Amino acid sequence: MGLLAALAICWPTQVAGADLSLQILYGLKSNPKNPRAELVQGSDGNFYGTTAFGGTGGENGTVFAITPAGVFAILHSFQGLDGALPWSSLVQGRDGLFYGTAQGGGTNGDFGTVFQIATNGDFTVLHYFGGSDGRYPQAPLRQDADGNFYGTTAFGGTNGDQGTVFKITPKGLFTSLFSFSGTNGRRPVAGLIQARDGNFYGTTAEGGLTYEGPGVLGQGTVFRMTPEGALTPLFSFSGPDGSGPTAGLVETSAGSFYGTTQGGGANGDNGTVFKITPGAGLSTLYSFAGPDGNYPVAGLTRGADGNFYGTTSGDRSFAGTNTFGTIFRITPEGRLTTLYSFNGTDGASPVAGLVPGNDGNFYGTTFEGGPGDGGTLFRLVKCPLITGVSASEENVTLAWTSFTNGSYRVEYKPVLTETSWTALSPDVIATNNKTVVTYLLAGTRQRFFRIRLLPP
Repeated sequence: MGLLAALAICWPTQVAGADLSLQILYGLKSNPKNPRAELVQGSDGNFYGTTAFGGTGGENGTVFAITPAGVFAILHSFQGLDGALPWSSLVQGRDGLFYGTAQGGGTNGDFGTVFQIATNGDFTVLHYFGGSDGRYPQAPLRQDADGNFYGTTAFGGTNGDQGTVFKITPKGLFTSLFSFSGTNGRRPVAGLIQARDGNFYGTTAEGGLTYEGPGVLGQGTVFRMTPEGALTPLFSFSGPDGSGPTAGLVETSAGSFYGTTQGGGANGDNGTVFKITPGAGLSTLYSFAGPDGNYPVAGLTRGADGNFYGTTSGDRSFAGTNTFGTIFRITPEGRLTTLYSFNGTDGASPVAGLVPGNDGNFYGTTFEGGPGDGGTLFRLVKCPLITGVSASEENVTLAWTSFTNGSYRVEYKPVLTETSWTALSPDVIATNNKTVVTYLLAGTRQRFFRIRLLPP
């Protein structure tokens, strides 16, 4: 049969780890711009998100949809009275509609709204914040087992403007559950999770045992809250163990929780990754040092491999390799690997976490950078891996790992010393996680093949 050999590569290969590549799905420009929140994949397979600015209502922000192939559409532009400056991600309810918060706008003093939106753009305001019931909601909502949504506001409440926790039904029936007072937490800017024990767990960016009032706002807390609103502080950060958690928690099957702090740690206030087990305390798993990332604003995502994945937002004034942010992987024991460092042209300041798509890839956003410096929507993909090469008298069959709708190009050349490759057409669009293609062998039986993952 002659000599057959094959290799697989990403195109372009941008990640230090040879098995990964970052693909920009869409580059935002001046309008809309600056996505701060995670994407969420809907039941239709498309991704949905928000931009903090832009839209037809001035600079009030938008809700958008994007397909895995990168087709982008604005679903709603905030006008001010219906909300403004949405910082949080959306959540799809059991009714198929999406629910979210806007930190500004509304009819009660620019204090924010809770809204509902359909995939066709039909938009409804469910609640206008007024101050005593909370103001400036910056976190996503979470739906509980009963179908209600729980959320937080960064400020407002009945205890000195320290922030709140609330519950709201899909029909808009609103209940204030808790108002923070400082020593038990202050400024909750992250969403809640409902744990296996039925309680909710979350973080506050300020407050705790180090809180002393307006001059000393505290380093933040981790807390537990019952569905009825009884809150128990679990841990108060002090600086060396982390400071200012702005993201929610991830629960494991063992009952432990993992999270990030955007500041503090053992290496110059660059942030941490931590683990907390109720009743057993908190341990700092990793302290960022700068070149390996700094200021992880977003939370962690559990991968199918059991590891955690996240982003650091970076600091353009930092005199190191991480000036635009990173993507990282960390084991449950705390071994961290930097998977990708943004360079500005591909995005900058990822302040949102990663979301696993149903194709096995991670999807995310950057707040700034990209082709138009308005941020990017991207996916982190696994490069193809050759799993089989076989030939008969007339044909060669190639098999490789893939992901649904991934675009691949098969190329060959008869000798490795040739400078150019010949493409076999057409390009292959994968339909699942394994692709097998057979080609007719014409002429020489000696061929070297390569399989390239193409940009979207």
